[in-house]
Amino acid sequence: MVGHSGSGGTVTLFVCGDVMLGRGVDQILARPGDPALREGYVTDARSYVSMAEAVSGAIPAPVDPSWPWGEALGLLEASAPDVRIVNLETSVTGSDTFEPGKAVHYRMHPANLPALTVARPDVTVLANNHVQDFGRAGLEETLDVLHGAGLRTAGAGRSAEEAYAPVAVPLPHGGRLLVFALGVSNSGIPAGWAARADRPGVAYVPELSPATAAAAVRHIRQVKRAGDIVVVSVHWGSNWGYLVPRDQRRFAHALVDGGADVVHGHSSHHPRPVEVYRNRLILHGCGDFVDDYEGIPGYEAYRDDLRIAYFVTVAADTGALTGLRMSPLLARRMRLEPAPPEDRAWLQATLDRISYGAHLALDAEGALTLTQHTTGATP
Repeated sequence: MVGHSGSGGTVTLFVCGDVMLGRGVDQILARPGDPALREGYVTDARSYVSMAEAVSGAIPAPVDPSWPWGEALGLLEASAPDVRIVNLETSVTGSDTFEPGKAVHYRMHPANLPALTVARPDVTVLANNHVQDFGRAGLEETLDVLHGAGLRTAGAGRSAEEAYAPVAVPLPHGGRLLVFALGVSNSGIPAGWAARADRPGVAYVPELSPATAAAAVRHIRQVKRAGDIVVVSVHWGSNWGYLVPRDQRRFAHALVDGGADVVHGHSSHHPRPVEVYRNRLILHGCGDFVDDYEGIPGYEAYRDDLRIAYFVTVAADTGALTGLRMSPLLARRMRLEPAPPEDRAWLQATLDRISYGAHLALDAEGALTLTQHTTGATP
């Protein structure tokens, strides 16, 4: 336990890294779309399935919708979070209109949506660099499919008003959890994807600056009421490396100063530092969670096959952090399994070393927990 929960009880959130159900994952599901790709070296999405099988063993396709989540679904049931938040890093479309200028395009066939709904997300974040891989029409189809299934989305929409609007989830104590989502240019989002008053797109941040942070804070303050808890989910930064740029930390601190209680960062392919600032949690990068990256060589030192389910507990009356539990998983055969003890120890040692004043330990069940933290000055 970290901090003090106050008198109003607690709220537990589930967040994770990128959920990419397109490309190779789409191909092992019951209703795969067209496997054609326009990548520099791979022209068929089924090649990603073959690469995964080469290193991990046969995948029994077609798989059940729950397959990509594997043991994560059991963790969700056991932890019973009040709110589940995922960043869906793929378009959900049958379109063949590839967005020009993109090196990689992700799409999941709409008939495979049960592979998302099986995890029962309360908020599906769309502010990322793949949601519009098949153009504005593909984005609009994605929105239609998700909303038609009753899923609530943040970070993209048919207009700027819709894209920047938070999702408000009622909480048991009577307040709301507000989830804002932003996509930053440095994660690979083209400037032309920015939503406008009369144009579909994403909630776009051109740079991490005091001015863009102030704009985000103004938006938070326009909506936040007494008793609300605010999560800002941000797609930012490069794919690899542990160093967090100074402008990113400053932006995150400005969000907290302006009313954010949790900053949920994603885009990197492996976990990045954990930080606690003014008793609020900042996850600089949650790594990937569900994808088809098995068997792709080049960055093995970062152990991107290790994934984390984050369970964040905050005080219901103040939003202050009261606990963090991180359950390590291993991606194998495009399915999440419990991580072996030696991998859990590696994750603990790595994240404890790179995090900013946040110390993590393994508990008796092999989960990483925040044991203590110090709040440093703004960099």
